[in-house]
Amino acid sequence: MKKFTGILFLCLVLWGNIVIAQDDPVIESIVREAEENSKLESLAHSLLDSIGPRLVGTPQMNNAHNWAVKKFESWGIPAEKQKWGEWRGWERGVTHIDMVSPRLQTLEGRQLAWSPSTGKKPVTAEVITLPEEIQDSLAFQKWLPKAKGKFVLISMKENTGRPDYNWEEFATEASFEKMKKEREEQSNAWRDKFRTMGYNSRTLPVALEKAGAAGIITSNWSRGFGVNKIFGAYTEKIPTLDLSLEDYGLLYRLAENGSKPQIRVTSESKDLGTVPTFNTIATIKGTELPEEYIVLSAHFDSWDGATGATDNGTGTIVMMETARILKKHYPNPKRTIIVGLWGSEEQGLNGSRAFVEDHPEIVKNIQAVFNQDNGTGRVVNISGNGFLHAYDYLGDWLAKVPDTVTQHIETNFPGSPGRGGSDYASFVAAGAPAFNLSSLNWAYWNYTWHTNRDTYDKIVFDDVRNNVILTAVLAYMASEDEEQASREQIKLKNNPRTGEPQTWPEPRSPNRKGGLD
Repeated sequence: MKKFTGILFLCLVLWGNIVIAQDDPVIESIVREAEENSKLESLAHSLLDSIGPRLVGTPQMNNAHNWAVKKFESWGIPAEKQKWGEWRGWERGVTHIDMVSPRLQTLEGRQLAWSPSTGKKPVTAEVITLPEEIQDSLAFQKWLPKAKGKFVLISMKENTGRPDYNWEEFATEASFEKMKKEREEQSNAWRDKFRTMGYNSRTLPVALEKAGAAGIITSNWSRGFGVNKIFGAYTEKIPTLDLSLEDYGLLYRLAENGSKPQIRVTSESKDLGTVPTFNTIATIKGTELPEEYIVLSAHFDSWDGATGATDNGTGTIVMMETARILKKHYPNPKRTIIVGLWGSEEQGLNGSRAFVEDHPEIVKNIQAVFNQDNGTGRVVNISGNGFLHAYDYLGDWLAKVPDTVTQHIETNFPGSPGRGGSDYASFVAAGAPAFNLSSLNWAYWNYTWHTNRDTYDKIVFDDVRNNVILTAVLAYMASEDEEQASREQIKLKNNPRTGEPQTWPEPRSPNRKGGLD
Protein backbone atom coordinates (compact mmCIF):
# COMPACT_ATOMS: atom_id res chain seq x y z
CA MET A 1 0.00 0.00 0.00
CA LYS A 2 1.42 3.38 -1.02
CA LYS A 3 0.86 6.59 0.86
CA PHE A 4 0.62 9.83 -1.11
CA THR A 5 0.78 13.24 0.55
CA GLY A 6 1.23 16.95 -0.05
CA ILE A 7 3.94 17.88 -2.56
CA LEU A 8 3.68 15.00 -5.04
CA PHE A 9 -0.08 15.27 -5.12
CA LEU A 10 -0.09 19.02 -5.62
CA CYS A 11 2.39 18.76 -8.49
CA LEU A 12 0.08 16.32 -10.23
CA VAL A 13 -2.92 18.54 -9.54
CA LEU A 14 -1.27 21.68 -10.89
CA TRP A 15 -0.11 19.91 -14.05
CA GLY A 16 -3.56 18.44 -14.53
CA ASN A 17 -5.23 21.80 -14.14
CA ILE A 18 -3.14 23.41 -16.86
CA VAL A 19 -3.80 20.63 -19.34
CA ILE A 20 -7.36 19.59 -18.59
CA ALA A 21 -9.50 22.06 -16.65
CA GLN A 22 -9.67 24.64 -19.42
CA ASP A 23 -11.19 22.06 -21.80
CA ASP A 24 -14.33 21.40 -19.75
CA PRO A 25 -17.11 23.94 -20.43
CA VAL A 26 -19.07 22.90 -17.31
CA ILE A 27 -16.09 23.66 -15.06
CA GLU A 28 -15.49 26.93 -16.87
CA SER A 29 -19.15 27.87 -16.32
CA ILE A 30 -18.98 26.90 -12.63
CA VAL A 31 -15.94 29.10 -12.05
CA ARG A 32 -17.39 32.03 -13.99
CA GLU A 33 -20.70 31.85 -12.13
CA ALA A 34 -19.01 31.65 -8.74
CA GLU A 35 -16.76 34.59 -9.44
CA GLU A 36 -19.05 36.90 -11.44
CA ASN A 37 -22.55 36.14 -10.16
CA SER A 38 -22.06 35.08 -6.56
CA LYS A 39 -25.07 35.03 -4.24
CA LEU A 40 -23.00 34.39 -1.11
CA GLU A 41 -23.34 37.85 0.41
CA SER A 42 -27.08 37.85 -0.13
CA LEU A 43 -27.46 34.37 1.37
CA ALA A 44 -25.33 35.30 4.36
CA HIS A 45 -27.33 38.46 4.99
CA SER A 46 -30.65 36.63 4.89
CA LEU A 47 -29.48 33.76 7.06
CA LEU A 48 -27.35 35.59 9.62
CA ASP A 49 -28.65 39.15 9.83
CA SER A 50 -32.36 38.51 9.27
CA ILE A 51 -32.94 35.02 10.71
CA GLY A 52 -30.06 35.04 13.18
CA PRO A 53 -28.85 32.25 15.46
CA ARG A 54 -30.22 28.76 14.90
CA LEU A 55 -30.33 26.94 18.24
CA VAL A 56 -32.09 23.58 18.03
CA GLY A 57 -35.66 23.82 19.31
CA THR A 58 -36.06 27.55 18.67
CA PRO A 59 -38.44 29.33 16.28
CA GLN A 60 -35.37 30.80 14.56
CA MET A 61 -34.14 27.31 13.65
CA ASN A 62 -37.53 26.53 12.13
CA ASN A 63 -37.51 29.87 10.30
CA ALA A 64 -34.14 28.95 8.80
CA HIS A 65 -35.46 25.62 7.53
CA ASN A 66 -38.48 27.32 5.94
CA TRP A 67 -36.26 29.98 4.34
CA ALA A 68 -33.86 27.38 2.90
CA VAL A 69 -36.70 25.31 1.42
CA LYS A 70 -38.12 28.39 -0.33
CA LYS A 71 -34.69 29.47 -1.53
CA PHE A 72 -33.91 26.06 -3.05
CA GLU A 73 -37.31 25.96 -4.71
CA SER A 74 -36.74 29.45 -6.18
CA TRP A 75 -33.74 27.92 -7.96
CA GLY A 76 -35.83 25.03 -9.27
CA ILE A 77 -34.46 22.53 -6.74
CA PRO A 78 -37.08 20.47 -4.84
CA ALA A 79 -36.53 20.67 -1.08
CA GLU A 80 -38.24 19.67 2.14
CA LYS A 81 -37.98 19.69 5.91
CA GLN A 82 -37.49 16.11 7.09
CA LYS A 83 -38.48 15.54 10.70
CA TRP A 84 -36.05 13.36 12.64
CA GLY A 85 -36.92 14.03 16.29
CA GLU A 86 -38.18 16.39 18.99
CA TRP A 87 -36.48 18.90 21.27
CA ARG A 88 -37.18 21.19 24.15
CA GLY A 89 -38.64 24.31 22.57
CA TRP A 90 -37.22 27.61 23.81
CA GLU A 91 -37.00 31.20 22.62
CA ARG A 92 -34.52 33.82 23.77
CA GLY A 93 -35.86 37.20 24.85
CA VAL A 94 -34.30 40.38 26.19
CA THR A 95 -31.33 40.14 28.55
CA HIS A 96 -30.32 43.29 30.41
CA ILE A 97 -27.85 43.30 33.30
CA ASP A 98 -26.99 46.39 35.38
CA MET A 99 -24.73 46.73 38.37
CA VAL A 100 -26.67 49.00 40.71
CA SER A 101 -24.30 49.02 43.71
CA PRO A 102 -21.71 50.23 44.68
CA ARG A 103 -22.19 52.27 41.48
CA LEU A 104 -24.29 52.11 38.35
CA GLN A 105 -22.95 50.38 35.25
CA THR A 106 -24.58 48.39 32.48
CA LEU A 107 -22.79 45.06 32.05
CA GLU A 108 -22.09 43.03 28.92
CA GLY A 109 -23.68 39.62 29.18
CA ARG A 110 -26.51 37.34 28.16
CA GLN A 111 -28.51 34.39 29.38
CA LEU A 112 -27.32 30.98 28.27
CA ALA A 113 -29.36 28.78 25.95
CA TRP A 114 -32.44 27.23 27.59
CA SER A 115 -32.07 29.48 30.65
CA PRO A 116 -35.24 29.98 32.67
CA SER A 117 -36.77 33.44 32.54
CA THR A 118 -36.85 36.07 35.26
CA GLY A 119 -40.13 37.20 33.79
CA LYS A 120 -40.68 40.81 32.82
CA LYS A 121 -40.01 42.07 36.34
CA PRO A 122 -36.27 42.53 37.05
CA VAL A 123 -34.54 40.59 39.81
CA THR A 124 -32.17 42.58 42.02
CA ALA A 125 -29.77 40.79 44.34
CA GLU A 126 -26.28 40.77 45.80
CA VAL A 127 -23.48 39.01 43.94
CA ILE A 128 -21.23 36.61 45.85
CA THR A 129 -18.29 34.32 45.05
CA LEU A 130 -17.85 30.72 46.04
CA PRO A 131 -16.00 30.39 49.38
CA GLU A 132 -12.29 31.12 49.07
CA GLU A 133 -11.24 27.97 50.92
CA ILE A 134 -13.18 24.74 51.32
CA GLN A 135 -11.98 22.01 53.65
CA ASP A 136 -14.20 19.23 52.32
CA SER A 137 -17.56 18.55 50.69
CA LEU A 138 -19.34 18.62 54.06
CA ALA A 139 -18.05 22.14 54.69
CA PHE A 140 -19.38 23.21 51.30
CA GLN A 141 -22.78 21.75 52.10
CA LYS A 142 -22.80 23.89 55.25
CA TRP A 143 -21.94 26.95 53.14
CA LEU A 144 -24.65 26.39 50.51
CA PRO A 145 -27.48 28.14 52.44
CA LYS A 146 -25.48 31.39 52.15
CA ALA A 147 -26.29 31.35 48.42
CA LYS A 148 -30.00 31.87 49.11
CA GLY A 149 -31.26 35.00 47.39
CA LYS A 150 -27.86 35.74 45.80
CA PHE A 151 -26.36 35.68 42.32
CA VAL A 152 -23.38 33.32 42.55
CA LEU A 153 -20.19 33.67 40.50
CA ILE A 154 -19.07 30.11 39.64
CA SER A 155 -16.25 30.67 37.13
CA MET A 156 -12.61 31.37 37.88
CA LYS A 157 -11.59 35.02 37.81
CA GLU A 158 -9.02 35.27 34.99
CA ASN A 159 -5.70 36.84 35.93
CA THR A 160 -5.46 38.60 32.54
CA GLY A 161 -7.84 39.60 29.78
CA ARG A 162 -5.06 39.75 27.19
CA PRO A 163 -4.59 36.75 24.87
CA ASP A 164 -1.19 35.09 24.84
CA TYR A 165 -0.23 36.51 21.43
CA ASN A 166 -0.56 40.02 22.91
CA TRP A 167 1.70 39.11 25.82
CA GLU A 168 4.24 37.57 23.44
CA GLU A 169 4.37 40.75 21.39
CA PHE A 170 4.75 43.29 24.21
CA ALA A 171 5.72 41.65 27.51
CA THR A 172 9.22 40.86 28.70
CA GLU A 173 9.99 37.16 28.58
CA ALA A 174 10.17 37.06 32.37
CA SER A 175 6.80 38.79 32.75
CA PHE A 176 5.14 36.46 30.24
CA GLU A 177 6.51 33.37 31.98
CA LYS A 178 5.41 34.71 35.36
CA MET A 179 1.86 35.29 34.09
CA LYS A 180 1.63 31.77 32.66
CA LYS A 181 2.93 30.25 35.90
CA GLU A 182 0.42 32.18 37.99
CA ARG A 183 -2.40 31.25 35.61
CA GLU A 184 -1.52 27.56 35.76
CA GLU A 185 -1.38 27.62 39.56
CA GLN A 186 -4.70 29.44 39.74
CA SER A 187 -6.35 27.00 37.31
CA ASN A 188 -5.08 24.00 39.26
CA ALA A 189 -6.35 25.49 42.52
CA TRP A 190 -9.76 26.14 40.94
CA ARG A 191 -10.05 22.56 39.72
CA ASP A 192 -9.03 21.32 43.16
CA LYS A 193 -11.77 23.48 44.70
CA PHE A 194 -14.43 21.86 42.54
CA ARG A 195 -13.14 18.39 43.41
CA THR A 196 -13.26 19.28 47.09
CA MET A 197 -16.81 20.62 46.78
CA GLY A 198 -17.83 17.41 45.00
CA TYR A 199 -19.38 19.19 42.01
CA ASN A 200 -18.60 20.11 38.43
CA SER A 201 -19.72 22.91 36.12
CA ARG A 202 -22.90 21.00 35.27
CA THR A 203 -23.96 19.89 38.74
CA LEU A 204 -23.01 22.98 40.77
CA PRO A 205 -25.70 25.24 39.22
CA VAL A 206 -28.32 22.63 40.12
CA ALA A 207 -27.11 22.51 43.74
CA LEU A 208 -27.14 26.30 44.00
CA GLU A 209 -30.63 26.42 42.54
CA LYS A 210 -31.84 23.95 45.17
CA ALA A 211 -30.18 26.12 47.82
CA GLY A 212 -32.33 29.08 46.73
CA ALA A 213 -29.84 31.15 44.72
CA ALA A 214 -31.31 34.02 42.73
CA GLY A 215 -29.21 33.12 39.68
CA ILE A 216 -25.96 31.72 38.33
CA ILE A 217 -23.24 33.83 36.70
CA THR A 218 -20.48 32.33 34.56
CA SER A 219 -17.72 33.67 32.33
CA ASN A 220 -16.33 31.21 29.80
CA TRP A 221 -13.43 33.17 28.30
CA SER A 222 -12.21 32.10 24.84
CA ARG A 223 -8.65 33.49 25.16
CA GLY A 224 -9.29 36.45 22.85
CA PHE A 225 -10.14 40.11 23.37
CA GLY A 226 -13.82 40.41 24.30
CA VAL A 227 -14.70 36.82 23.42
CA ASN A 228 -16.61 34.23 25.47
CA LYS A 229 -17.90 30.75 24.67
CA ILE A 230 -21.68 30.60 24.98
CA PHE A 231 -23.35 27.25 25.65
CA GLY A 232 -26.40 26.07 27.60
CA ALA A 233 -27.90 26.42 31.09
CA TYR A 234 -28.46 23.58 33.55
CA THR A 235 -30.93 25.34 35.83
CA GLU A 236 -34.70 24.87 35.66
CA LYS A 237 -36.09 27.83 37.59
CA ILE A 238 -33.40 30.50 38.01
CA PRO A 239 -31.52 32.33 35.24
CA THR A 240 -28.00 31.39 34.19
CA LEU A 241 -26.02 34.30 32.77
CA ASP A 242 -22.65 34.65 31.10
CA LEU A 243 -20.73 37.90 31.60
CA SER A 244 -17.78 39.26 29.65
CA LEU A 245 -14.39 38.68 31.25
CA GLU A 246 -14.10 42.38 31.99
CA ASP A 247 -17.45 42.72 33.79
CA TYR A 248 -17.21 39.34 35.48
CA GLY A 249 -13.83 40.34 36.89
CA LEU A 250 -15.29 43.64 38.09
CA LEU A 251 -18.04 41.91 40.08
CA TYR A 252 -15.63 39.30 41.40
CA ARG A 253 -13.13 41.86 42.69
CA LEU A 254 -15.89 43.91 44.32
CA ALA A 255 -17.34 40.82 46.00
CA GLU A 256 -14.06 39.41 47.26
CA ASN A 257 -13.09 42.81 48.66
CA GLY A 258 -16.27 43.15 50.67
CA SER A 259 -18.07 45.77 48.55
CA LYS A 260 -21.21 43.61 48.23
CA PRO A 261 -22.08 44.44 44.60
CA GLN A 262 -25.69 44.19 43.52
CA ILE A 263 -27.05 43.63 40.04
CA ARG A 264 -30.47 44.08 38.49
CA VAL A 265 -31.30 41.45 35.87
CA THR A 266 -34.04 41.19 33.27
CA SER A 267 -33.64 37.87 31.47
CA GLU A 268 -36.71 37.01 29.43
CA SER A 269 -37.25 33.71 27.62
CA LYS A 270 -40.10 31.43 26.66
CA ASP A 271 -40.39 27.70 27.25
CA LEU A 272 -42.24 26.38 24.19
CA GLY A 273 -42.74 22.79 25.25
CA THR A 274 -41.91 19.99 22.84
CA VAL A 275 -41.19 20.99 19.23
CA PRO A 276 -40.23 18.95 16.13
CA THR A 277 -36.68 18.99 14.79
CA PHE A 278 -35.74 18.82 11.12
CA ASN A 279 -33.08 18.48 8.47
CA THR A 280 -33.45 20.46 5.26
CA ILE A 281 -32.95 18.15 2.27
CA ALA A 282 -32.72 19.43 -1.31
CA THR A 283 -32.38 17.15 -4.32
CA ILE A 284 -31.16 17.49 -7.91
CA LYS A 285 -32.27 14.21 -9.45
CA GLY A 286 -29.75 12.16 -11.40
CA THR A 287 -30.47 11.10 -14.96
CA GLU A 288 -28.34 8.00 -15.64
CA LEU A 289 -27.67 6.70 -12.12
CA PRO A 290 -30.42 8.31 -10.00
CA GLU A 291 -30.01 5.73 -7.22
CA GLU A 292 -26.40 6.75 -6.62
CA TYR A 293 -25.74 9.90 -4.63
CA ILE A 294 -23.45 12.84 -4.03
CA VAL A 295 -24.15 14.51 -0.67
CA LEU A 296 -23.29 18.17 -0.03
CA SER A 297 -23.18 18.34 3.74
CA ALA A 298 -23.23 21.17 6.29
CA HIS A 299 -24.82 21.58 9.69
CA PHE A 300 -27.50 24.23 9.77
CA ASP A 301 -27.84 24.81 13.50
CA SER A 302 -25.66 26.96 15.74
CA TRP A 303 -25.23 28.03 19.31
CA ASP A 304 -26.89 31.36 19.94
CA GLY A 305 -24.30 33.59 21.59
CA ALA A 306 -24.02 35.30 18.20
CA THR A 307 -25.42 34.44 14.75
CA GLY A 308 -23.36 31.34 13.94
CA ALA A 309 -21.64 32.97 10.96
CA THR A 310 -18.58 30.71 10.74
CA ASP A 311 -20.12 27.81 12.65
CA ASN A 312 -21.74 26.99 10.41
CA GLY A 313 -23.30 29.73 8.35
CA THR A 314 -20.37 29.67 5.95
CA GLY A 315 -20.60 25.92 5.40
CA THR A 316 -24.34 26.26 4.85
CA ILE A 317 -24.07 28.99 2.22
CA VAL A 318 -21.23 27.10 0.48
CA MET A 319 -23.52 24.10 -0.04
CA MET A 320 -26.52 26.23 -1.02
CA GLU A 321 -24.50 28.29 -3.50
CA THR A 322 -22.93 25.12 -4.87
CA ALA A 323 -26.39 23.65 -5.46
CA ARG A 324 -27.57 26.84 -7.17
CA ILE A 325 -24.60 26.87 -9.53
CA LEU A 326 -24.87 23.17 -10.34
CA LYS A 327 -28.58 23.46 -11.05
CA LYS A 328 -27.88 26.34 -13.43
CA HIS A 329 -24.84 24.93 -15.25
CA TYR A 330 -25.17 21.17 -14.67
CA PRO A 331 -28.95 20.72 -14.44
CA ASN A 332 -29.04 17.03 -15.41
CA PRO A 333 -26.37 15.31 -13.30
CA LYS A 334 -25.47 11.71 -13.93
CA ARG A 335 -25.97 10.85 -10.25
CA THR A 336 -28.43 12.40 -7.80
CA ILE A 337 -27.04 15.34 -5.83
CA ILE A 338 -28.45 15.81 -2.32
CA VAL A 339 -27.88 18.84 -0.14
CA GLY A 340 -28.17 17.98 3.55
CA LEU A 341 -28.43 20.88 6.01
CA TRP A 342 -28.42 19.08 9.34
CA GLY A 343 -30.08 20.01 12.61
CA SER A 344 -28.56 19.67 16.09
CA GLU A 345 -24.98 18.97 15.06
CA GLU A 346 -23.87 20.97 18.08
CA GLN A 347 -25.47 18.51 20.50
CA GLY A 348 -23.88 15.42 18.92
CA LEU A 349 -24.29 15.17 15.11
CA ASN A 350 -27.95 14.32 15.71
CA GLY A 351 -29.43 15.41 12.38
CA SER A 352 -26.88 13.63 10.20
CA ARG A 353 -26.91 10.51 12.39
CA ALA A 354 -30.68 10.41 12.03
CA PHE A 355 -30.42 10.74 8.24
CA VAL A 356 -27.90 7.89 8.08
CA GLU A 357 -30.10 5.74 10.32
CA ASP A 358 -33.34 6.57 8.47
CA HIS A 359 -32.06 6.30 4.89
CA PRO A 360 -29.92 3.16 4.52
CA GLU A 361 -31.00 2.89 0.88
CA ILE A 362 -29.25 6.20 0.18
CA VAL A 363 -26.21 5.62 2.38
CA LYS A 364 -25.35 2.29 0.75
CA ASN A 365 -25.23 3.98 -2.67
CA ILE A 366 -23.33 7.17 -1.80
CA GLN A 367 -20.59 8.04 -4.25
CA ALA A 368 -19.16 10.77 -2.02
CA VAL A 369 -20.02 13.15 0.80
CA PHE A 370 -18.39 16.58 0.86
CA ASN A 371 -18.74 18.28 4.24
CA GLN A 372 -17.72 21.82 5.22
CA ASP A 373 -17.90 23.13 8.74
CA ASN A 374 -14.95 24.73 10.48
CA GLY A 375 -15.01 28.40 9.65
CA THR A 376 -14.76 30.97 6.92
CA GLY A 377 -11.28 30.07 5.63
CA ARG A 378 -10.33 28.56 2.29
CA VAL A 379 -10.01 24.77 2.36
CA VAL A 380 -6.43 23.75 3.11
CA ASN A 381 -6.66 20.08 4.07
CA ILE A 382 -8.50 16.99 2.82
CA SER A 383 -8.03 13.50 4.23
CA GLY A 384 -8.95 10.21 2.60
CA ASN A 385 -10.56 9.25 5.94
CA GLY A 386 -9.21 5.73 5.83
CA PHE A 387 -10.67 4.71 2.45
CA LEU A 388 -7.88 2.71 0.87
CA HIS A 389 -8.37 3.87 -2.72
CA ALA A 390 -9.47 7.43 -2.01
CA TYR A 391 -6.39 8.77 -3.77
CA ASP A 392 -7.46 7.14 -7.02
CA TYR A 393 -10.86 8.77 -7.32
CA LEU A 394 -10.63 11.85 -5.09
CA GLY A 395 -7.26 12.62 -6.64
CA ASP A 396 -8.79 12.45 -10.12
CA TRP A 397 -11.63 14.76 -9.11
CA LEU A 398 -9.29 17.27 -7.45
CA ALA A 399 -7.12 17.32 -10.58
CA LYS A 400 -9.95 19.13 -12.39
CA VAL A 401 -10.25 21.88 -9.78
CA PRO A 402 -8.53 25.15 -10.82
CA ASP A 403 -5.02 25.56 -9.47
CA THR A 404 -5.98 28.84 -7.84
CA VAL A 405 -7.98 26.66 -5.44
CA THR A 406 -5.86 23.52 -5.13
CA GLN A 407 -2.60 25.37 -4.55
CA HIS A 408 -3.70 25.91 -0.95
CA ILE A 409 -4.67 22.29 -0.27
CA GLU A 410 -2.63 19.59 1.44
CA THR A 411 -3.91 16.03 1.26
CA ASN A 412 -3.48 12.95 3.37
CA PHE A 413 -4.17 9.63 1.64
CA PRO A 414 -5.45 7.22 2.73
CA GLY A 415 -5.65 8.93 6.13
CA SER A 416 -7.60 7.61 9.11
CA PRO A 417 -11.37 7.44 9.64
CA GLY A 418 -12.84 10.55 11.23
CA ARG A 419 -14.61 9.70 14.46
CA GLY A 420 -16.44 12.91 15.29
CA GLY A 421 -16.24 16.65 15.18
CA SER A 422 -18.58 17.19 12.24
CA ASP A 423 -21.25 15.47 10.20
CA TYR A 424 -18.95 13.68 7.76
CA ALA A 425 -18.20 11.29 10.65
CA SER A 426 -21.82 10.05 10.64
CA PHE A 427 -21.33 8.83 7.07
CA VAL A 428 -17.79 7.49 7.56
CA ALA A 429 -19.08 5.32 10.41
CA ALA A 430 -21.63 3.83 8.01
CA GLY A 431 -18.88 3.04 5.48
CA ALA A 432 -19.75 5.79 2.99
CA PRO A 433 -16.86 7.73 1.39
CA ALA A 434 -17.14 11.06 3.19
CA PHE A 435 -14.59 13.85 3.15
CA ASN A 436 -14.26 16.92 5.32
CA LEU A 437 -13.18 20.07 3.49
CA SER A 438 -11.08 21.48 6.31
CA SER A 439 -10.47 25.23 6.35
CA LEU A 440 -7.75 27.66 7.28
CA ASN A 441 -8.77 28.71 10.76
CA TRP A 442 -8.73 32.55 10.73
CA ALA A 443 -8.48 32.45 14.57
CA TYR A 444 -11.61 30.27 14.54
CA TRP A 445 -11.05 28.43 17.82
CA ASN A 446 -10.52 31.55 19.92
CA TYR A 447 -12.65 34.16 18.18
CA THR A 448 -15.67 32.60 16.49
CA TRP A 449 -16.16 28.93 17.42
CA HIS A 450 -19.20 28.90 19.75
CA THR A 451 -18.62 32.50 20.80
CA ASN A 452 -20.44 35.79 21.21
CA ARG A 453 -18.48 37.20 18.24
CA ASP A 454 -19.40 34.72 15.49
CA THR A 455 -21.08 37.27 13.23
CA TYR A 456 -21.38 38.28 9.56
CA ASP A 457 -18.41 40.67 9.71
CA LYS A 458 -16.04 37.75 10.39
CA ILE A 459 -16.75 36.13 7.00
CA VAL A 460 -13.97 36.29 4.39
CA PHE A 461 -16.03 36.00 1.22
CA ASP A 462 -13.06 35.50 -1.11
CA ASP A 463 -12.21 32.32 0.79
CA VAL A 464 -15.85 31.19 0.84
CA ARG A 465 -16.07 31.66 -2.96
CA ASN A 466 -12.92 29.56 -3.23
CA ASN A 467 -14.72 26.78 -1.34
CA VAL A 468 -17.79 26.99 -3.57
CA ILE A 469 -15.65 26.41 -6.66
CA LEU A 470 -13.91 23.48 -4.98
CA THR A 471 -17.15 21.86 -3.82
CA ALA A 472 -18.99 22.39 -7.10
CA VAL A 473 -16.20 20.92 -9.23
CA LEU A 474 -15.77 17.96 -6.87
CA ALA A 475 -19.51 17.27 -6.96
CA TYR A 476 -19.56 17.52 -10.76
CA MET A 477 -16.58 15.19 -11.15
CA ALA A 478 -17.92 12.67 -8.64
CA SER A 479 -21.25 12.65 -10.45
CA GLU A 480 -19.67 12.13 -13.86
CA ASP A 481 -17.15 9.45 -12.81
CA GLU A 482 -17.58 6.27 -14.85
CA GLU A 483 -16.85 4.14 -11.79
CA GLN A 484 -18.43 3.92 -8.37
CA ALA A 485 -16.09 5.05 -5.61
CA SER A 486 -14.42 2.24 -3.70
CA ARG A 487 -15.41 1.77 -0.05
CA GLU A 488 -12.52 -0.52 0.80
CA GLN A 489 -11.08 0.46 4.16
CA ILE A 490 -7.48 0.48 5.36
CA LYS A 491 -6.30 -2.03 7.90
CA LEU A 492 -6.10 0.01 11.06
CA LYS A 493 -2.95 -0.09 13.17
CA ASN A 494 -2.84 -1.03 16.83
CA ASN A 495 -3.66 1.65 19.34
CA PRO A 496 -0.25 2.98 20.48
CA ARG A 497 -1.49 3.41 24.04
CA THR A 498 -3.17 0.04 24.55
CA GLY A 499 -1.54 -2.14 21.90
CA GLU A 500 -5.02 -3.37 20.94
CA PRO A 501 -6.19 -3.35 17.31
CA GLN A 502 -8.17 -0.25 16.40
CA THR A 503 -11.58 -0.70 14.82
CA TRP A 504 -13.54 1.31 12.29
CA PRO A 505 -15.99 3.71 14.00
CA GLU A 506 -19.51 2.35 14.34
CA PRO A 507 -22.73 4.23 13.56
CA ARG A 508 -24.36 5.85 16.57
CA SER A 509 -28.04 6.57 17.03
CA PRO A 510 -29.04 10.21 17.46
CA ASN A 511 -30.68 11.79 20.45
CA ARG A 512 -34.21 12.18 19.11
CA LYS A 513 -35.71 13.71 22.29
CA GLY A 514 -33.32 16.42 23.38
CA GLY A 515 -33.72 18.36 26.62
CA LEU A 516 -36.98 16.60 27.45
CA ASP A 517 -35.88 14.55 30.47
